[in-house]
Amino acid sequence: MTIATGVAKKLTIMKEVAFAVAPGPAGAQALRRVTSTLALTKQTYNSAEIRPDYQLSDMRHGVRSVTGAINGELSPLTHQLVIAAALRKAFVATAAITGASITIAGSAPTYTVTRAAGSFLTDGVKIGDVIQLSVGTFTAANLAKNLFVTALTATVATVVVLNGTALVAEGPIATSTVTVIGKKAFVPSTGHTNDSFSIEHWHSDIAQSELFRGCRVSQLAVGLPPTGMATLAATFMGIDMTPAQAQFFTSPTAATTSGVLAAVNGALTLAGVPVALVTGLTITINPSMTMIPVVGSNVYPDIFPGRVMVTGQATVLFADNVARDYFVNETEVSLNCAFATGNAANADFMTFILPRIKIGGATKDDGEKGLVQTMPFTALLNVNGGAALSSDATTLSIQDSLAA
Repeated sequence: MTIATGVAKKLTIMKEVAFAVAPGPAGAQALRRVTSTLALTKQTYNSAEIRPDYQLSDMRHGVRSVTGAINGELSPLTHQLVIAAALRKAFVATAAITGASITIAGSAPTYTVTRAAGSFLTDGVKIGDVIQLSVGTFTAANLAKNLFVTALTATVATVVVLNGTALVAEGPIATSTVTVIGKKAFVPSTGHTNDSFSIEHWHSDIAQSELFRGCRVSQLAVGLPPTGMATLAATFMGIDMTPAQAQFFTSPTAATTSGVLAAVNGALTLAGVPVALVTGLTITINPSMTMIPVVGSNVYPDIFPGRVMVTGQATVLFADNVARDYFVNETEVSLNCAFATGNAANADFMTFILPRIKIGGATKDDGEKGLVQTMPFTALLNVNGGAALSSDATTLSIQDSLAA
């Protein structure tokens, strides 16, 4: 007898057009994973009848639902669908800035990119964006490098080079192009999406399909350890599962091949200042999904969204009073970070921009080692952000260099 194995299981996902209605068999996306634990669950009810035979006479199945999580290593493009669903906004590109006259100045670790005319703000650039310079007669040291924006005015972008290499002072360089790489998504103030998915486990070794329908993201947890690979855990709530002995998504798009992000490759700023003391970071997105059963049906009618709550935790070496006093004084700060797939100047990357957080603690461990503060935080709506400003009006923005 053949027994199913994990390596033979294929995971496929596709956005639904109508909630809980499986789309056609073509157009799905094969998804990389470490584990996928999606499963059909049912409420159960035992009879409460008191009987002279001292025994239980009946047990019934109740409302059906889908629960579980897809756990993976975080890489550009791979998780675009589920990230957009959690944020409730699709990824969108920022138009490239062309024909600009650019001057580069400064010294490591921060440099300035200054334009002679026009406005970075009205062109849609934000603090936390990763930009690249191209076109024009730039020296090779300044071309096609990932530049992480740490401060911004209409004409000046202060940047850090993600792979730590140097820029060369030069300019003005006429007819230059400045590009915000890839696409961005953030928790919006209006126009929220409400995506649902059909997700298939195809056990090819025993020819068994489990198609989970009406799946909405109920939590997204990003883990960024100081060593090792970045991780993403997407928890789902769903409506039902359909079993079959044939694969449903018969010709999915191949899984992505992008590199995995690592926190060692990148940059992090707290209150706009580069920090090299963070020993770990987690960010959790909770769209506050709920389900309500109804009489006359063994499935839920819908999954209802609530507020998108963003929380997290940073562990920080205790080197001075700065981070601690953000907690002591209840000071609101920004937390911006960018992580790449390698050390190349133009390596693929993702950013996580939290323009307004409040830290909820600063407990410290002890021992014969460097002391570490544990600092939980909550992200708040950035009321000072918006169009033509240096930040978005959001709790969290994510940039993906490969987002399609």
